[in-house]
Amino acid sequence: MDGDPELDELTAKLFDLARRGETEALRAYVEAGVPADLTNGKGDTLLMLAACHAHAETVRMLAEHGADPDRTDERGRTPLASAVSKKESAVVRALLDAGADPRAGRPSAEDTARMLADDQFLEWCRQMGK
Repeated sequence: MDGDPELDELTAKLFDLARRGETEALRAYVEAGVPADLTNGKGDTLLMLAACHAHAETVRMLAEHGADPDRTDERGRTPLASAVSKKESAVVRALLDAGADPRAGRPSAEDTARMLADDQFLEWCRQMGK
């Protein structure tokens, strides 16, 4: 954030909307020009926060508006790997449908599914990774 209190407040509000899955409110901001890939100081995008908090509809909306499903945070995690680690099937499906690469990031979603011995997610990752 750049130190402008009004801008900082708006940015915090946008990230809260993503965390809470307030899809329509967030959509209005994105359609008004807020970047779908808006990123905070930790490298979290709106999409990452929506995915981490299990909001598949918000994930779909952001991806439809150009959010990069493979963009990593500062630790190298993707939204897909995060959703797999939390066993959020609807979010995993939404991200895969949006073109997320199951091999992107570290650990990747495929690696995460393998570590969790989650056969369903591993199969989905393998199908999409071809």
